[in-house]
Amino acid sequence: MPVARARQDLFDVLAGQRDVPDEGLEGLARAAGWPVPDTVQVVVLATPAEAPQLAAALGHALIGTVEGDTCLIVPDPATQTRARLEAALKGRAAAVGHVVTATEAASSLRWARYLLTLAPGRVGPEARAAFVDDHLSALLLLQDESLADALTSRWLGPLEELTPRQSERLEVTLLAWLEGGGAPEAAKLLHVHPQTVRYRLRQIEKLFGPVLRDPRSRFELEMALRSRRLMAHLRSYRARAGRRARSVASSIRPIGVAREARVNGL
Repeated sequence: MPVARARQDLFDVLAGQRDVPDEGLEGLARAAGWPVPDTVQVVVLATPAEAPQLAAALGHALIGTVEGDTCLIVPDPATQTRARLEAALKGRAAAVGHVVTATEAASSLRWARYLLTLAPGRVGPEARAAFVDDHLSALLLLQDESLADALTSRWLGPLEELTPRQSERLEVTLLAWLEGGGAPEAAKLLHVHPQTVRYRLRQIEKLFGPVLRDPRSRFELEMALRSRRLMAHLRSYRARAGRRARSVASSIRPIGVAREARVNGL
């Protein structure tokens, strides 16, 4: 089997796109000249430009595509420090998955691809890769939007009767209080007077009652508040992306229309 073909097949197996018996994996790795490492880390690129050079710089990573995304399976991440990864990926939109065993490479790939859809990043010299390790809690909360909505409905119902402005004010105060552990700490986070926080907390106490004194309930309340903010951010991003796509589509005229426009001097 040609080495290039073996490397492609090995990528597909590790990425979960095809099955192979355990004993077949070692044979495929030998044919590919790519000994299966103990651990790997997946890098997903927004564009395929210079992927071979990047793969060579990152320990001769395996290159492959998953539903149109160019992906690199980087061997032995411990030898590829974060600083080295950041330097190699500077100037390109990319996402870096978490470190996993080789047999779990598909998980690192899955979350890196998902993160790239959430935080595609800027394009240009100052672009930086996004790392799954920096967004673990957000990815956990966003992995099922229906459950995230159910969580917010379950815990944040008392705020629904308020005006949007009132609800927002109490939400940020409650989250700051849960994060900081007290009114003075929340006031510092919000840059307001502690007495303002105490006044809002009295309103919150009337709305939520004794659940605020239960540690488990406070934990779920904090998750609900974070979920609502993350979902709002995600939906706003999708709306902006949709508007950009429609704008681009409206600026592109069909070939026949463009040809007719040129004939008519438009």
